[in-house]
Amino acid sequence: MFFLILLQLIFWGCVLSLAHSYVVYPALVRWLARRRPPQDQMIFPESHPDAQWPYVVVIMAAHNEEAVIGNTLQSIFETDYPRDRFEVLIAADNCSDLTHEIIQSYQEPHPNLTLRIFPGRNGKIRVINQLMAEQRPRLAHLGDFVVISCDANVRWSPSLTRQLAKHFRNPRIGQVATNVCDSRDEHRGIAHEEDAYINRENEIKHAEGVLWGRTMGAFGACYALRGRLFEPAPEHFIVDDFYYTMRCFEQGHDAIVELNAVCYEDVSEEISEEFRRKQRIAIGNFQNLNRFRHLLMPWNGGLATAFAFWSHKGIRWIGPFLLLGALSTSLLLAPLLPIYALALAGQIALMSAALADGYLIQHGVHLRAFRFARYFYLMNLALMKGAFRFLNGATSSIWEPTRRVLPTEKSIPKETAPSTPKEKSPPNKSSTPV
Repeated sequence: MFFLILLQLIFWGCVLSLAHSYVVYPALVRWLARRRPPQDQMIFPESHPDAQWPYVVVIMAAHNEEAVIGNTLQSIFETDYPRDRFEVLIAADNCSDLTHEIIQSYQEPHPNLTLRIFPGRNGKIRVINQLMAEQRPRLAHLGDFVVISCDANVRWSPSLTRQLAKHFRNPRIGQVATNVCDSRDEHRGIAHEEDAYINRENEIKHAEGVLWGRTMGAFGACYALRGRLFEPAPEHFIVDDFYYTMRCFEQGHDAIVELNAVCYEDVSEEISEEFRRKQRIAIGNFQNLNRFRHLLMPWNGGLATAFAFWSHKGIRWIGPFLLLGALSTSLLLAPLLPIYALALAGQIALMSAALADGYLIQHGVHLRAFRFARYFYLMNLALMKGAFRFLNGATSSIWEPTRRVLPTEKSIPKETAPSTPKEKSPPNKSSTPV
């Protein structure tokens, strides 16, 4: 009898935990955020004098990004932020394509662009750390500046910089995340599922910021950080965006999402590429969990931090093991109680749909429900593999870019069309190899 009760407790613990993280918590925070009255956010108004906006430093690491880096730089330099109040620093990590040449072609018309070329493969975190260490003495004279970290394939909307920078008038704000969107109307492969996931995450993170200032991790594609909070991230870490979010909380600051700070990153279409990326992210997640575990207890980091983390992230990170727990216990309980036989049948049906999707695609049949099931199980498998790799000591932060979905003229949003005239060509600014 005790064993039977224990199996049922494990089953319902696994199922209810997954239901809380994937269904209950997202619905709860979005509902609470909508009911919360507007607050004085202490933001810079649109009419704020240009000279008084905070100085912005855009940092970017690039490795073999010739296919996308030009569109990214074009969109950055077409933002409506005061031209003398921002600069772009790029750390090129041993590129073997035309990335260096493309960046250098932007230096002549844009003297506020600096390229630092690093030989050998170093990894994103190492080159960014070195670049910022070199620039720190100069930046220290700029006051309370803002750092915007950006991936090489992200296209900015014209107002993105102002929408991020305006929040740093509030001394409590340490990090502001963007609203990452996919600009395409049509999707192939798993792009629809990935796009749906990102949109849902944007909504949840925005609600967390509204309620508690506890956005659980900015999307690494593009986010802003108060300059004095930027510090060298551990070079063996793989995920630096979540590291800076948790460091923000550790130092007594809030993290939020600004939905009007829109940027565009075309999501991956190939499930193998996304599987590889999420496996690396999983390793980085567990690195951060180990580093900031003291904050995840209510008596250390506060109730809001602990509740948001375990509801939004922690349960999902152990989700593969919860799925295995629910499957194994229902398998044992199915011969004894009809409800568990039904639960087992439901799980087998979902897994069968996920397996069938790969076969159906080869025959030109696309069923969205089957694709979501395949996406869900494969991403949980990626989490599990990442967990085991973390336990085995995988720590390399050297990365190969995800195979980029190239933007076409049709896919580039109207919002990123040129809004300001091009600058006159000053003397060329040469790159600086290490």
